[in-house]
Amino acid sequence: MATETIDAYRGASRAIAEQIAPTWARRRGDIEQVMAPVRTWMIRELRPQPGQTGLELAAGVGDTGFEVAGLIGERGRLICSDFSEAMLGAARRRGSELGTSNVEYRAIDGERIDLDSDSVDAVLCRLGYMLMADPAAALAETRRVLRAGGRLTLAVWGAPERNPFFTAAAMALVQRGHMEPPQPGGPGIFAMASEQRTRALLAGAGFDDVRIEDVAVRFAIPDAEEYVQVVADTAGPLAVTLQALPDAERAAVTAQCAAALERCATPSGYEIPGIALCAVAR
Repeated sequence: MATETIDAYRGASRAIAEQIAPTWARRRGDIEQVMAPVRTWMIRELRPQPGQTGLELAAGVGDTGFEVAGLIGERGRLICSDFSEAMLGAARRRGSELGTSNVEYRAIDGERIDLDSDSVDAVLCRLGYMLMADPAAALAETRRVLRAGGRLTLAVWGAPERNPFFTAAAMALVQRGHMEPPQPGGPGIFAMASEQRTRALLAGAGFDDVRIEDVAVRFAIPDAEEYVQVVADTAGPLAVTLQALPDAERAAVTAQCAAALERCATPSGYEIPGIALCAVAR
């Protein structure tokens, strides 16, 4: 992307995060239930140790990092970060609810990490790198702040055809003229869906010992109206587009989504499968 396009994307991403932070926080329990297999995988492969310093990038409400905070203990420190002040505020409130005392909250842009080189032992980033304008720069910054032998674990969404939770709404919005089709090679939900690309980005940033696995998730949704509402509360650009629709058009989008999700229908609603690519590297 040209520099002005990248800058516009960054500004729009920040605005979207600020807008959906309140609904993301309200949906925290639902999100964490879906993402539990990913969270478990990331923490297991990160192998946090007592006394270490950890960094969570694009933390959102911060639940993955808070588990790490518990494992590194009072002698350790977790830096919980997000580039959105609203998201960081939600994380701070969640940390207060949990009674965490070894967490520092910082506004950090993953592409320009304001930390010293070789200053952290572990980095985790759940569903963040894929949305950054320059994931190569972000991963290079991650490698810079990691100490020798430090580990990174990350998660990104896998191939579109394996993630109908997102594609059903996205296709309806594009086909009805509310969104532009995604640009090939640009940032977005599926920007790192290729294992080959994710592996190449990690290698280009100086990481080795890379291992990538598919981790399955499942969205249990009672009906099409609730599906659209969940997307409108949590799914970035899809969310803000849905939030702006008039009622009649939202109903039309909902009907189109219901048709797209028919193959996921069960007697109790929808069981929508999903696949995340999870990676660990040093």
